[in-house]
Amino acid sequence: MTVVVDQPGVRPMLVRIHRMTMVLLLGFASGLPLALTGGAMQAWLTLEGLDLVTLGFLALIGVPYTFKFLWAPLIDRFELPLFGRRRGWIVVIQLAIAGALMWMASISPGKATVMFAVVAVLVAFLSASLDIVIDAYRTDLLAPSERGLGGSLSVLGYRLAMVLSGGIVLVWADQWGSWPQVYRVMAGLMTVSAVVSLLALPVLRNTAKPLASAPGRELLGFAGLIVGVAIGAYAARWLLMLVGFDADSQDRWARLAFLIMQIVAAMGLGLWMARRLGFETLNRSLQSYFQMPGAWAFLALVVLYKVGDAFALSLSTPFLIKGVGFSQTEVGLANKSVGLLMTIAGAIFGGFVLLRVRLSRALLGFGVLQLVSNLGYYALAVLGAGAYGSFLLPAFDLFVVSVPEPTPMDTLLLVALSLDNFAGGMGTAAFVALLMSLCGARFSATHYALLSAFASLGRVFIGPLAGVLAEQYGWPTFYLVSLAAGVPGLWLAFRLRAAVDDTQTVRPDAAATAPA
Repeated sequence: MTVVVDQPGVRPMLVRIHRMTMVLLLGFASGLPLALTGGAMQAWLTLEGLDLVTLGFLALIGVPYTFKFLWAPLIDRFELPLFGRRRGWIVVIQLAIAGALMWMASISPGKATVMFAVVAVLVAFLSASLDIVIDAYRTDLLAPSERGLGGSLSVLGYRLAMVLSGGIVLVWADQWGSWPQVYRVMAGLMTVSAVVSLLALPVLRNTAKPLASAPGRELLGFAGLIVGVAIGAYAARWLLMLVGFDADSQDRWARLAFLIMQIVAAMGLGLWMARRLGFETLNRSLQSYFQMPGAWAFLALVVLYKVGDAFALSLSTPFLIKGVGFSQTEVGLANKSVGLLMTIAGAIFGGFVLLRVRLSRALLGFGVLQLVSNLGYYALAVLGAGAYGSFLLPAFDLFVVSVPEPTPMDTLLLVALSLDNFAGGMGTAAFVALLMSLCGARFSATHYALLSAFASLGRVFIGPLAGVLAEQYGWPTFYLVSLAAGVPGLWLAFRLRAAVDDTQTVRPDAAATAPA
């Protein structure tokens, strides 16, 4: 269902500007906590003297982001009173994150490592939950014609937040000499964000009501889902090892097969338990998606659309440093300054294009550009560094990135990364619009979480294949294969172009129909 924000007396353009501004701010709030349990936290723990083994285990703190679709149905099912659909969850979770960050700031990671890790996992869980509800709110809020630009602004806000929490805070920590103070400031920013959300977020009108199911059965079904996943994973591991599989095999293909079988067993038993125990919101949300004609074709498109791009980027850093011979400084500058700016520019440009063209055309056109941009890496692999000389990149300071003094840059490197990031940003804008269009209003939190989880499958499982290809056949062949890897996604985008446009129509609870 398309949600209309009812604000009598306000001109439509001002209403749209208000919506887009809040989408940008919510994107910022969503991205802010990510690095605080990732790169920024690792910097803090390194200064505290924790060993590399401990740091490696603490990387598991980010697991909630991978499995957030498991509890997304609870956000679809339960509403908090007073604040309205979705908005109540946003405000409460933001305040909870602020409190958890303050708690982290009060703990010495060197003296109370276990307690610090527990609170960090809590922050990651709350942050993943905030992602769920913000994705659902954005999906419910925006009209189909606004989803491209809205997705672009959300990506912009998210990336700006990551620049702050993953980069600028390291400067603050160095200047202030206190990581706890940095985390207290971040908690303050999250509190301000919660206040803004409470006072300024548009109230969703005409949105679908939560499923009228027994709350106790829903919670019991959720518990059964979690227990089923845990038992399924453990049982699959035991059975596979019993029949001769080695979980620690040096053969990466064997390890990948072992992992896939574990995931299939865990999710299969978890979903069976959820169905048996009455996790009705999850059951009905899956039913509402998979009952539509072409549901599996859309799911395949979600998985395959960015595989070619992900394939090329999977080993881009070792390729540029070891394969071509660029310095870490040159690669970092190209990626983190010009590359970041081009990604943001591409996402915003793509969003404005989506205001004028049909989603199917944008998906296909941006997908082609996204794939063709891989030829920049192919050119680097064939021609090498210095093929087209270098130039002096002038000093600049654009707040999110800065270069304090003129710096020499390889021309082909900068062109390749600029094209790849700009095209990738446009592709992301169209892709986010597609994900929002495939979500039904009643189950938008669950649908978006599930679709985004499937979208990550390609990025996760191409790693072993990418490493084998690069090692055995060389970089030029690797990047030609990345072109071939993107063709199935483009073919599906072409095949489903009419069905993709149908998702832009008003619909009650599921995605539009697609050809079987």
